[in-house]
Amino acid sequence: MADNDVAPSCELCDAARMTDWFHEDEVCWVAECEACWVPMVVWRRHGVDPSDAERAHMLRCLNTAVRIHYDFDPYLDDNMRSIPTHFHVHARPRGRFSGHGSRRS
Repeated sequence: MADNDVAPSCELCDAARMTDWFHEDEVCWVAECEACWVPMVVWRRHGVDPSDAERAHMLRCLNTAVRIHYDFDPYLDDNMRSIPTHFHVHARPRGRFSGHGSRRS
């Protein structure tokens, strides 16, 4: 990743492993969100405009993590509420915001 692909003050660029990670590659990583306990995919580049191919890849990775690790039918929430400058998408349980208690054993 080039130096201009990260922002030093961005929590998502930092990519601290504070929760379980389910996937990582050169495009993205998928981990459980520490705030709402649902899986989220994060683009490795800092910004909000991934290519169509990158976006499709990231959503496939997120959906795979949900199928393997969670017990809910997801809707994809791409409203970047608390970190609006870095592309990420949460997979939330339909009818709920949080996924607390939705992990498979």
